[in-house]
Amino acid sequence: MQRVIDSWHSANLDRRMEIATWGHFGFPLLMFPTAAADFLEYERFYVIDVLKDFIESGKVKVFSINSINRSSWLNSELHPKYKALRQAQYNNYIVEEIVPYIWHSCRGRTGIITTGASLGAFHCANQLFRRPDLFDGIIAMSGAYDIRDYYSGDYYDENIYFNNPVDYLPNLDGHYLNMLRHKTHIHIVTGQGDYENPDASRRLTGILSQKGIPHELDLWGFDMPHDWPTWRKMLPHYIATRF
Repeated sequence: MQRVIDSWHSANLDRRMEIATWGHFGFPLLMFPTAAADFLEYERFYVIDVLKDFIESGKVKVFSINSINRSSWLNSELHPKYKALRQAQYNNYIVEEIVPYIWHSCRGRTGIITTGASLGAFHCANQLFRRPDLFDGIIAMSGAYDIRDYYSGDYYDENIYFNNPVDYLPNLDGHYLNMLRHKTHIHIVTGQGDYENPDASRRLTGILSQKGIPHELDLWGFDMPHDWPTWRKMLPHYIATRF
């Protein structure tokens, strides 16, 4: 299985950022790590292994990047203003650095599907809903989509609003809403076992329904906990059956 690791100093984040690529052909799948993890997390937890057949057959080309969660939402000593500012910088990194990298790797502008588990699901969904002109869909696993759960207090500003899907989606209109209404790969999936939060997925899909945005909500069983064995089953299932 072809594997390439690249890195560069991100102008948007002012730090070195890595990206791993598996495969040579297929639709691009961009992975966002869980919590404070890094760009090789999905490899360490054998998710890449369970996708091997799809990668080697040229069905999918997988890209995985670093998170900035440790210096933003998971930094308990940082004021929410700066958590959200760091998120805005991360968005710019995705749009200005990662998307062009993927298009270059795929030899042309092509639809990108984002995916992630846990906090990675928030990131993968946020990127699509903010920029449906750049991303074609999501496979969001075991996510929560209200970023205010990651800080205490009542602080609120534009960066928080525009990075909180449960806030900005209800007010979305115009061209971006129309683009989202034409997406065919918005897959929101969650288990119902230990440490899962299916109500967070229900809340998001309720908003999508109100806005007329087509999507799939898939609630897996009570034997599916918030953990890697669950996500190792979910992701290949969606690659196999929906693409």
